[in-house]
Amino acid sequence: MVLISEHEGTEEEPSGSQAQRARPTGSYDASDITVLEGLEPVRVRPGMYIGSTGSSGLHHLIWEVVDNSVDEAMAGFATKIDVSLLPDGSCEVTDDGRGIPVAPHPHDPTKSSAEIVLTVLHAGGKFGGGGYKMSGGLHGVGVSVVNALSSRLELEIDRDGKRYAMAFEKGGNPTGPLKVIGDSPNARTGTTVRFWPDDTIFDEMEFRAQTILERLQMMAFLNRGLEIQFNDERVGHEQQQTYRYNGGIEDFVRHLNESKESLFRKVCHYEQTEDDQEVEVALQWNTSYNDSIHSFANGIATTEGGMHEEGFKKSLTNVINRYARARNLLKEADANFQGEDIREGLTAIISVRLTNPQFEGQTKAKLGNVSMRSLVERATNEKLAEWVEENPKEANQVVQKSLLAQRARLAARHARDLTRRKSALDGAGLPGKLVDCSSREARESELFIVEGNSAAGSAKRGRDPRTQAILPIRGKILNVEKARVDKMLKNAEIQALIMAIGANLGEEFDVEKVRYHKVIILADADVDGSHIRTLLLTFFLRQMKPLVEAGFVYVAQPPLYSTLVGTSKVYLKDDSAKAAFLREHPNHNKDFQRLKGLGEMDWDELRETTMDASKRTLLQISMEEAALADQACSVLMGDDVEVRRRFIQTNAKDVRFLDI
Repeated sequence: MVLISEHEGTEEEPSGSQAQRARPTGSYDASDITVLEGLEPVRVRPGMYIGSTGSSGLHHLIWEVVDNSVDEAMAGFATKIDVSLLPDGSCEVTDDGRGIPVAPHPHDPTKSSAEIVLTVLHAGGKFGGGGYKMSGGLHGVGVSVVNALSSRLELEIDRDGKRYAMAFEKGGNPTGPLKVIGDSPNARTGTTVRFWPDDTIFDEMEFRAQTILERLQMMAFLNRGLEIQFNDERVGHEQQQTYRYNGGIEDFVRHLNESKESLFRKVCHYEQTEDDQEVEVALQWNTSYNDSIHSFANGIATTEGGMHEEGFKKSLTNVINRYARARNLLKEADANFQGEDIREGLTAIISVRLTNPQFEGQTKAKLGNVSMRSLVERATNEKLAEWVEENPKEANQVVQKSLLAQRARLAARHARDLTRRKSALDGAGLPGKLVDCSSREARESELFIVEGNSAAGSAKRGRDPRTQAILPIRGKILNVEKARVDKMLKNAEIQALIMAIGANLGEEFDVEKVRYHKVIILADADVDGSHIRTLLLTFFLRQMKPLVEAGFVYVAQPPLYSTLVGTSKVYLKDDSAKAAFLREHPNHNKDFQRLKGLGEMDWDELRETTMDASKRTLLQISMEEAALADQACSVLMGDDVEVRRRFIQTNAKDVRFLDI
């Protein structure tokens, strides 16, 4: 056995007594066991509770508080939620639910139930008591985690005709007990939480309005009739937006299909309740070549699917095949449609609610309740079959589109076979322009996708040949939003991507076969570079979605500026980094150099700023809001120019870089 040093060279492992003498000699006894009290574990390891201390973790604080209010709505006690960003940097969430209980808690009669909820992890009304039959949230630690990670939190409760209040200082320490401060106006009930994120915890402190609006809109879609109002009262950011959808997930489907051409106007909607679980489904086909199926359990996005999605897909395939056979639209000699044929162009929302959801993994990304699969299957077999019988015109359109998709799938299989045969003849089965790394360990291997020969040449010289591979691409790849897979497979750049990554595509994509656990898009920081990134991300989302879900897709962050400090060159990532540099160096009088193109950078500059793993910054692409990512790709890469214009106008204020 050989120990490989992190530096050059190897050395044999010591054996026998030598190995024993080589072990560390530090003690490990009872005194080394650390006990973290109260909310201290959250402050020590915030990432375990909110994912990160960056922008996503900051916004996660809002989601945790809003989820509690949404649970009140799901239980039938809240009809309105207000979310406000205040000028002092705080966020306030108010609902008209029942209000957190205020009586002394049996676990500790010296404290109110409200204080227990705000200061004890895993304390709440969602662990088998009578408070909530169905609820979402993350593991019942939500509002206490928000308290732990805030420099201050203020709580107001309207209940039993009285208004109660208490406050917490940094780290969730109460400033005093819960007190009555007056009568509830108009005998209202509800809860208000106002918190200031702790700037010693978070790397970013500015809430992004558009991120919040997108999440709140989704929650309004999933809770029919619930009114959610957003107020941004920050100076220079003032705006107000209200969401309420009486059509619920039917409106959600229409919203997602807004940027696409619907196959027909009608939305199929059905729901069914059995015992302590219920399912609601809305679906509509469009003329695109990709499916958009999004599932939720108790309001939580199950981005990896699960039993409810399995049941829906199985029954959908059976219902459409039965209908096509019964109407003689599929002849006796014809093969049945496969699921992917029927799902081409389908937009569907599957929302289930159940008493004891079983999720796989800490992120609750996949639902594991077998009983829910059975319920969704029964509901779809019965209700969807009724819908296609009652709507023969629309059902026939679905069958005709499925026939075209079936032919394209068979043509694509033929194209794949040709590609594989050609690869086998070539030998290694890798694209000729790929400059591969020597490592065969996917966990440490990286693939840089680089546009242009000049930039690719610099990347080849600047890479670590052991772990970094370079795949040059020429120009902009095919827009897969507007192409079926058979046409896609004829594109040389897409063929090279598929062969390099090595895990196939579409329904056949196998994330276990991925050759690189970092697939890094390296493009210029200009308009063309942004277009290339968008085309590549659309391809990965549509044809290699598990690659994105696994967290294997990254965007390189080459610097926009360089300047000299003495004799040393300093690289600055963007305009905000430049502004921060000037604040720290107010007397700096050098002209900053703008690094417009990767091809203009020397190979050692590219390595130093963008490729060296010890110095670079990478942006990881996540699937946290899959439905929103799906819609953004459809808007940006689809045919509807007016919808794209509105999207750009709405989001223009959030653009960081503009190359003119």
